[in-house]
Amino acid sequence: MRGDANETVTVFTGGSVYVDGASRHVDVAVRDGRITAVGADLAGRAAGSARVADGVAGVDGVAVVDLEGGLLIPAFQDAHNHAVFAGLQLLRCDMSGQSEVGQYLETIADYAKRHPDAEWILGGGWSMDSFPGGVPTRQALDAIVPDRPVLLTVRDGHGAWANTRALELAGITADTPDPADGRIEREPDGTPIGMLQEGAVDLVAVPIATAEEARQGLLAAQSYLFSLGISGWQDAMISAYPGNPDNYDVYRDAARSGELKARVVGALWWDRDRGLEQIPDLVGRRANGTVGRFAATSVKLMLDGIAENFTAAMLAPYLDRCGCPTANHGLEFIDPDVLRDAVARLDALGFQLHFHALGDRAVRQALDVLEHARAANGATDNRHQLAHLQVVHPDDIPRFAALGATANIQAFWAAHERQMDELTIPFLGTERSARQYPFGDLARAGAHIAAGSDWNVSTPDPLLGIHVAVNRSRIGENPAPFYPEQALTLTQALSAYTEGSAWINHLDAVAGTIAVGKYADLVVLDRDPFARPADEIGATRVRRTYVEGELVFAADL
Repeated sequence: MRGDANETVTVFTGGSVYVDGASRHVDVAVRDGRITAVGADLAGRAAGSARVADGVAGVDGVAVVDLEGGLLIPAFQDAHNHAVFAGLQLLRCDMSGQSEVGQYLETIADYAKRHPDAEWILGGGWSMDSFPGGVPTRQALDAIVPDRPVLLTVRDGHGAWANTRALELAGITADTPDPADGRIEREPDGTPIGMLQEGAVDLVAVPIATAEEARQGLLAAQSYLFSLGISGWQDAMISAYPGNPDNYDVYRDAARSGELKARVVGALWWDRDRGLEQIPDLVGRRANGTVGRFAATSVKLMLDGIAENFTAAMLAPYLDRCGCPTANHGLEFIDPDVLRDAVARLDALGFQLHFHALGDRAVRQALDVLEHARAANGATDNRHQLAHLQVVHPDDIPRFAALGATANIQAFWAAHERQMDELTIPFLGTERSARQYPFGDLARAGAHIAAGSDWNVSTPDPLLGIHVAVNRSRIGENPAPFYPEQALTLTQALSAYTEGSAWINHLDAVAGTIAVGKYADLVVLDRDPFARPADEIGATRVRRTYVEGELVFAADL
């Protein structure tokens, strides 16, 4: 709630407040969207005998929010997501809350029935681990939608499931060669099986969502993220995407109209099919891309793929099912010489570089080009970041702090689950598997850590991510910890999702912590996880979310 002539101060009291890395019994006062005081008994001093009803009471220009024994924290910031694309998926054929093939097929059939006029059936959210070998078939889709093309993006965003009609329209046959940046999964005779990996998805031309559909997707995403306590994020792909328009204008329009209430930094997409000639275009998009609460000031460079489909770039080759080395080291999506020169030029121009670096070879490549840029340009405050970091060679751990490179972690992935245990560990081997998601080592080496979700790849719920960061297991799933020596403390994990992410978005002066003068971007939790066992962190829920003092989500309203 924003202060006005009749209600100028809001005081949060009756619980704990996360201040200076700890849970403390203090109150917080807010006025005109800013935190004005943090201290003891602010409610009593400001409102005298004000009574509290239904969580909020007003007396003499003072509103009192009763925390009801919960914890007040700075609002979360998601350091890496794809909010517009995820929001559109929510409005399409969405399978993100499911895990079994039968559920997927039922959802697809139901969506097709409810949308008889849809030219294409589009959506996504299915998981590779639901299918033998991680590969679904076109025949399964043909059985329920034989007459219309179907293209459904895998949950991790690195491939898509197509029916026969979609493959026919795209002209993809046994004679179609694999693109340089992708792979067509095939039946024994070479016929496409219905799974397209990485750049092979681009072979299928699908209808583009309208500007209004994209707007509705953004607003749906914003509403959902507010319900999880997220007040801002970095969108890691400002570009078009199969079935989606360029979200650059989607964000600018929403920011201009005031519909974008969250603070968003956009990472402009580096087109790997172009070279250095695209840099002036990026400069122009940045110049015109700061509108309201949106700022397109980062550049996203996707260096490799993912481990589950063997496209993450590795220093040593993947293993086969028998544990023997193959000839496959994964893929490099950007020519090394172009990457080196591009990073140095973009750094000199003041861009933040946001790398997708999942395999240990991609991580090293990113650190190498940042080292080259620093030698060329000197140290800057651009706050470059490497996202995902599934496998990091031990020799590269200390280089993060030395180069000022932020580790942008997706903590929810660091757990035993089917995709990890069946499709990843057997093909990495014992030694390399133990190098996965080394959050603890990075923290001990002094690396700056920020946290994000990669939504719609996985849940955007920060509390579920924090649960995994601390426990190295997911709540309600396999309790065996995943390399527990790499766990973070609750303070470290919460800081990564708040202060750490605010820092990489250059918002640390005004957000990320509860301190006088900062924006009142605040979240009320239903409990204090510092006072509960660590294995209950993921059960914590958001009661209220505020952006600059404005209530944007309330669980009880």
